[in-house]
Amino acid sequence: MFNKQKVTNWGKYPVIETNLIETSNISKIRKSIKESSTIIARGNGRSYGDNSLNKDNIFSTLRLNKFLSFDREKGIFECESGVILSDILDVIVPEGYFLPVTPGTKLITVGGAIGADVHGKNNHSEGCFGDYVLDFNIITENGEIKKCSKTENSELFWNTIGGMGLTGIILSARFTLKKVQTAYIKQKVLKADNLEEIFDYFNQFKNYTYSVAWIDCLQKGNKLGRSILMVGEHARLTDLPTKWKGVPLKPKKKLKLNVPFDFPSFVLNTFTVKAFNFLYYFKQRKKIIDNVVDYDTFFYPLDAINNWNRIYGKKGFIQYQFIIPEDVGKEGMTEILKTIAKSGQGSFLAVLKLYKQSSLEAHNSFPIDGYSLALDFKINNKLPALVKELDEIVENYKGRIYLAKDSMSKKSLLDYVKVPETGVFNSVQHERIENYI
Repeated sequence: MFNKQKVTNWGKYPVIETNLIETSNISKIRKSIKESSTIIARGNGRSYGDNSLNKDNIFSTLRLNKFLSFDREKGIFECESGVILSDILDVIVPEGYFLPVTPGTKLITVGGAIGADVHGKNNHSEGCFGDYVLDFNIITENGEIKKCSKTENSELFWNTIGGMGLTGIILSARFTLKKVQTAYIKQKVLKADNLEEIFDYFNQFKNYTYSVAWIDCLQKGNKLGRSILMVGEHARLTDLPTKWKGVPLKPKKKLKLNVPFDFPSFVLNTFTVKAFNFLYYFKQRKKIIDNVVDYDTFFYPLDAINNWNRIYGKKGFIQYQFIIPEDVGKEGMTEILKTIAKSGQGSFLAVLKLYKQSSLEAHNSFPIDGYSLALDFKINNKLPALVKELDEIVENYKGRIYLAKDSMSKKSLLDYVKVPETGVFNSVQHERIENYI
């Protein structure tokens, strides 16, 4: 049950040595909690920073991997917390359902989706994953299993939604699904010459259910914020070309690429990122394209590349995701992008999205009414100084950082998550935030 080993999350930073506990036996889970000085639950390790790491003990939920029920009439799914979203999609999409909210990867667990209260391209229109959770079972610090919902153990329910695993170990959950006619997305793709135009596009197309923009963060001057916006809706049967109408809920499987080894650190630099950004922006020749794509292409483009995190080299990378209020969105993003361009530490994965304020009950949730930008930076000696500079800008604009991505930001941008101390459930991230000077 105990397995001492080195563990890291998707960003490969930081790396810790810990006891990794793997079991689906409830008695053994209780025992591991009782015998641990501190412990944290960890799913598939696809968060980027140090939130699901603990130097004493980590409980892996991956053996809690059973489907429990699927009500096809009401669209309600129940499963254990270690079930991965991709496995759920394989079952529900052929039945005419889709996830109500999904992040940019389908390789996370249900427990992780609840603990981080994940959001996606439809946050501005349909909220976070926690909005669709009906109830869950969680094992607390004294080994008691509690069923939590908006009406039963509601305080623990809302502390756990977005609580980053600090309230206990989620064992199983029930949540509602979204009805769809096809496994495809009808999308519109628009090229924006600069930040001014991309913000105009966001306003113009904000009635679309899904929206996301890629930004070239190394551009300057009148090209600052050069972007590509993608908006979309679930395609109806009548939207599909004839060749897909026969099997509208079963798109053809695609071959996956693989990054077989860690790239040398010199491969990702200002010149290669600029080259990638140039090619990505100009691969679309027309200003606007309307087409239909399968859901993997629209929601999960990076999942098509196994081990893509190896591109950043052995030292890894961080993903820096912040959000600032909508009324200062353009001004704040301008300052952020100028700072990044000046530093030369470009990110070829830079994603801009529109958000709406989470419900007051979901007090640990990341979204506010505003714009969020997520950026990948490889680990190097200059990065902490850049993060410090970016943190100051985000704080000046009354923003915050997403804890599922964080591994080095300042406490004042992270302490919006309020969870009663248990003395047992703790993470490297939580400890770092609490001890921040």
